[in-house]
Amino acid sequence: MKTEREIKNIALQVIEDEKKAIAGLASHIDGGFASAVQTIFLSSGRVIITGIGKSANIAAKIVSTLNSTGTPALFMHAADAIHGDLGMVQKEDVVVCVSKSGNTPEIKVLIPLLKGFGNKLIAIVGNTQSYLASHADIVLDVTVEHEACPNNLAPTSSTTAQLVMGDALAVALLECRNFTAHDFARFHPGGALGKQLYMRVKDLYLQNEVPQVSPGASIADTLIEMTSRRLGCVVVTDGHPVDNANSNVGETATSAVARGRILGIITDGDLRRMMKHHSDFSLLHAGDIMTPQPKMILESEYAVKALELMRTHSITQLVVVDLDYHYLGVVHLHDILREGIL
Repeated sequence: MKTEREIKNIALQVIEDEKKAIAGLASHIDGGFASAVQTIFLSSGRVIITGIGKSANIAAKIVSTLNSTGTPALFMHAADAIHGDLGMVQKEDVVVCVSKSGNTPEIKVLIPLLKGFGNKLIAIVGNTQSYLASHADIVLDVTVEHEACPNNLAPTSSTTAQLVMGDALAVALLECRNFTAHDFARFHPGGALGKQLYMRVKDLYLQNEVPQVSPGASIADTLIEMTSRRLGCVVVTDGHPVDNANSNVGETATSAVARGRILGIITDGDLRRMMKHHSDFSLLHAGDIMTPQPKMILESEYAVKALELMRTHSITQLVVVDLDYHYLGVVHLHDILREGIL
């Protein structure tokens, strides 16, 4: 068994070897790379990416990256292609073949068939003297000096180089298409990343209750309003005070009307400070203990902006307002956590 130090050194050597493999790609970004990007960008078809073995796994990942960044792509396993999957290749499609050696039997069978279809063929290949390279229309050279494997056998540095070249293609195409963060969000609506890019404050706070008191409200009424609305705060406004005896505790922002100008907010922290400095609360009112000028956010802002404000100011809720700064409700950190944005 290797020692801890030996194991760490092995890992560091692998990282060093693969770092060199990636650095070596810089000299291979030439006119051929630009032609590959232009060919795909100008094509009215899709990108079909194929490979065998570990290269097939890399091909599948490149397909996923292209699809998520605005370039329609399909994966076709080289072995399955010659047993019927060639039917997915349409006339206007561009085919990309990923291979380290460029000489595997499946590749040698597949390439003449693709050429017979008349499709443009781009090779991402680690051997520029190979069968694949000699028959491709465009060659992207991903040659590496040696694998990170001590036997120079297991695809390691070579697959890393293939992956990075695929990423370079995808990002170049993304730039050519002027693909924006909002475009990206359209293709990732279900994940946390997508939610960061499209979910807005109004998607979070509308089902929350709307705590509110006037500045003249008693401390008892203020406490009842805060605890009944279950958001850890109550907003002080110059609108009509809430009648705790007759108000609907379940009232939410969806049923609320604009509540006037915001004067301040009362949180758990304000209550603790009140208890520390006052022994008799009977003569105090909401306006006496509120924090003026609370942190606010427009309902049209992105939810991730609300999270940034909460982090910056070390708070757990924000007052939600409309464009005229009327009080609409409260968004809480728990709303953001529930959606998996954090």
